[in-house]
Amino acid sequence: MTLLFISGFDRADWWRDALQKASPGLEVRIWPDTGEPADIDYALAWKPRPGVLASLPNLKAIFSLGAGVDHIFLDPDLPDGVPVTRIVDADLTAGMSEYVLLHTLRYHRNQPAFERQQREHVWDMRMAELRQARETRVGILGLGELGQDAAGKLVALGFDVAGWSRTAKNFPGVTCFAGAAGLPAMLARTDILVCLLPLTPATRGILNADTFAAMPRGSFLINAGRGGHLVEDDLVPALDAGQLAGATLDVFATEPLPAEHPFWDHPAITISPHNASVTDPRSVAAQVAENIRRQRAGEPLLNLVDRDAGY
Repeated sequence: MTLLFISGFDRADWWRDALQKASPGLEVRIWPDTGEPADIDYALAWKPRPGVLASLPNLKAIFSLGAGVDHIFLDPDLPDGVPVTRIVDADLTAGMSEYVLLHTLRYHRNQPAFERQQREHVWDMRMAELRQARETRVGILGLGELGQDAAGKLVALGFDVAGWSRTAKNFPGVTCFAGAAGLPAMLARTDILVCLLPLTPATRGILNADTFAAMPRGSFLINAGRGGHLVEDDLVPALDAGQLAGATLDVFATEPLPAEHPFWDHPAITISPHNASVTDPRSVAAQVAENIRRQRAGEPLLNLVDRDAGY
C-alpha cells in the first residue's frame, strides 16, 4: 500500500508524518523519488506535471491536495477510469470564510481610505461614508461548501447576501440566483463581489469587463477562487475608470505573480500569495486515510469529483 505525494509547494515531511500516523502501514514516497512506478496505489497531488500520473500503471485513486481539482484536470494525459477526490475540510472552509469576512469588512468599513489617510498624515473621520451591514450588498459566485459557509457567516453579521450558482439552490437568509439568466440580476445588486467558484471551462474568465460593467459603479471585487476566473487585462481599466473601487486578489493566472506585473503597484489592488485558506496536513490526512480504506473495501469514496462537471 503505497502513496505518492506530489507537490512543489508543501512541506513533504509534514505530510508524510501526518499520513503515516493516520494510516499505519502506508508507505509514502515523495515525487520525484517515485521508485518502481508499478508500486504506487494512490497519489496525493497539487499541480502534478503532465504525464506523471499516467506513468503510474496501478494507480487506484487520485486525491487533490486542495478543494479545487482544476490543477489535476489540466493534465492532458490524466488516466481514464481513475477516481479523483477533492478536500472538503472544516478547517479549510473556516479559513476561507475568515478571508472573505476580513476583506468584506475592510471594504464595508472603508479601511483602504483610512490607510491612505494614515500614510498622508490626514485626520478625517468620513463618517458619511460608513454604513450599516444591512446596507452593503454582498454577492457570492459559487455556493458550494466554501460559498455556503461564507454566505452564512456574512448573513450572521447582518449583510445583505446573494449568491449565484450553476444550478438553483436555496439557503436561509441568502437571495439565490442561478444559471446564465440569473447572473446579471445578481451582479446588479452587488456592492462587493466574492468569487469562490470552481474553475471549469464554463467559469474561466467569468470576471471580465462585462461582469464589472453589470455591477454598480464603485463596487469591489474579492477573488479567492482561481486565477483563471479573472481576465487580468480587464481589471486595471475597470479600476482606473472608477467602475470598480478596489480589488482583493489571492489567486493569479501565473503564480508566483511575476515581479513586473502591474497588480503589485496598483493603489486599488490588495494582493495575498494564494494563502486565503491553506490545507493543513493534520486536518486532511484522516480524510485521505479514510478514502484509502474505502477504496480497499470497495466502498464509495468521500468527495468524489464529477469529471464531466469538473468539480
